[in-house]
Amino acid sequence: MLNQKLILMTNKTKYWGYIFLISVSLSGQTVNKQQPNILWISIEDISPDLGCYGNKLAKTPVLDELAKKGFKYTNAIATAPVCAPARNSIITGMYPTSTGAVDMRTLGKLPKNILLYPEILRKNGYYCTNNVKEDYNLDLKRNIWDESSTSAHWKNRPSPETPFFAIFNLTLTHESCINNKEKHYSKTKNLPEDLRINPKDVIVPRYFPDTPVVRELLARHYDNISEMDRVVGSLLEELKQNGLSENTIVFFYSDHGTGLPRHKRWLFDTGVKVPFIVYLPEAFKDIYPTVPGKEQDRLISFIDLAPTVLNLANISVPKNMQGQAFLGKQLKSDKEYVFIGRGRMDERYDMQRGVRTKKYKYIRYYEPNKPFIQFMNTPESGPLMTELRIAEKARTLSPEAMQLVAKKKPKESLFDLENDPDEFNDVALNPEYKKELLKLRRVHEQWMFDTLDVGLIPEPILRDWEVKHNASIYDILRKDSKYYKELLLMSSSKDDKELIKGLAHKNEAVRYWAANGISNLNFNPDPKLIQKLKLMLRDENINVAIAAAAALLKHENKSEDLLTPLKLGFKSNNEWTRLQAALVADDFSYVAGAIEKIIQKKKESDPNKYVVRVVNHALNNLNKTNFTVK
Repeated sequence: MLNQKLILMTNKTKYWGYIFLISVSLSGQTVNKQQPNILWISIEDISPDLGCYGNKLAKTPVLDELAKKGFKYTNAIATAPVCAPARNSIITGMYPTSTGAVDMRTLGKLPKNILLYPEILRKNGYYCTNNVKEDYNLDLKRNIWDESSTSAHWKNRPSPETPFFAIFNLTLTHESCINNKEKHYSKTKNLPEDLRINPKDVIVPRYFPDTPVVRELLARHYDNISEMDRVVGSLLEELKQNGLSENTIVFFYSDHGTGLPRHKRWLFDTGVKVPFIVYLPEAFKDIYPTVPGKEQDRLISFIDLAPTVLNLANISVPKNMQGQAFLGKQLKSDKEYVFIGRGRMDERYDMQRGVRTKKYKYIRYYEPNKPFIQFMNTPESGPLMTELRIAEKARTLSPEAMQLVAKKKPKESLFDLENDPDEFNDVALNPEYKKELLKLRRVHEQWMFDTLDVGLIPEPILRDWEVKHNASIYDILRKDSKYYKELLLMSSSKDDKELIKGLAHKNEAVRYWAANGISNLNFNPDPKLIQKLKLMLRDENINVAIAAAAALLKHENKSEDLLTPLKLGFKSNNEWTRLQAALVADDFSYVAGAIEKIIQKKKESDPNKYVVRVVNHALNNLNKTNFTVK
């Protein structure tokens, strides 16, 4: 177990804090530069809200000292703004959009020949431990760690000479520790009062209502960070007491941005830009990227973590890994781009992708007619979202907050991060930025094709394909990607002839996106398209038929015929087909009213909690009730 012994000192002018001393003396420690020990400290749900990143409210003396002695990265970007897909990219060194793990709480299938970085380290003599969260969004049926539990620790390695890789996942900054008052105080009960933040001192971002509740929530967030800093201090001190600090490389990072609206689950920097600090002992000064304490503005992505740890351990990086090492020897030149994306967040689909450079952020919204914030059970029940909804009804939201509650999104956005780091001013339609917009649009589409982004395969169809072919979607697309360019075309087409052609395509994913493309049209489509859609209600693939029904409903076409595929969808053994049908019932009260008995039964018995959440919301809207589900 993690040694929680606290080492404190008195600071007469400020507050209690940790002693964290990095000795420059090797004093008897044997340093194996070929196989250094590696410690990762992973935390949850914080943006770069640390003192060393310039946040004056944050009280983080341990991490500030670690940054001073090590290397602080200012352009570290998560691949996804939520935990499971982001952690998938870390463990694989690949984009979750490639592995089929971009949707939240799915179980992607990983090809047997693709090894995860702990497996590779273990094959090369490392003792690898995980304490304790995994959450890789993969259907893994193999043991990848020597130990993964609450007691996993480098101390358990077979001998002191065995090199170790140890990761500690600290959860006390998770969004639940902000929203749940009892949980917050349970986690921070030992935090000294002079380290706590007074809500009156909080600076409320312009996109949140400035209310006492919001100030209290933000104060809790900073208190959680202070307590986390103390736990990091005890872990580093334990490393030192074990005589390991001079042969152990330390990484510290968060899995994505803060667990609040516009942060977690969104592609703004508040959701994907994370604190990232690396400490290299003096014995490894030959691979220092620069002098210790100097900021590193190199763009790094979570897909780079696995290649980096392998490179530091002097192990070859497998070709399937899509990232590149940013520390060690024989490094490639700095990246110009990093790529980000989100798929299904809990019970709601809203495919989004992005490209980030040091200066610009490009975001593509593949379902622009969906509201910016869809109703999601977990965040919607949080107190900050409640405050946001109250202010929305009272019409007291700031212009920046109004962006959060917009009923539609643009097809694409572009932000000048140098002049607009908060991403308030979308310059996609500004002619002065046209050249950059076109460039990043092309970069995005090329990346989609190069990596065969599986987001263009609807989740229920994707999982059916995996069962049919008894293979992962990663392998399936690499064996046959001949339809992929047509998928890209259908996902953004507004051309009637192209969409009609897509509806007749022999590949069901292409037909699905043609129907979905008609849903995205902001004008009444050609009558020929409507007639084609009506024929699609009898499509051999139920997911295409449901998509056709949704497109007809979007354009004010109602009939008994379109209810048939929805009823069949609710009977499907594929849980994601049932979710697709539930989402249509929630979007259109006509459907919810017509098949109310069916969706009521699903609320009571469906094993997929996301289906239950969606039909509950549909029934509440239909009957003006306020029932809650987990």
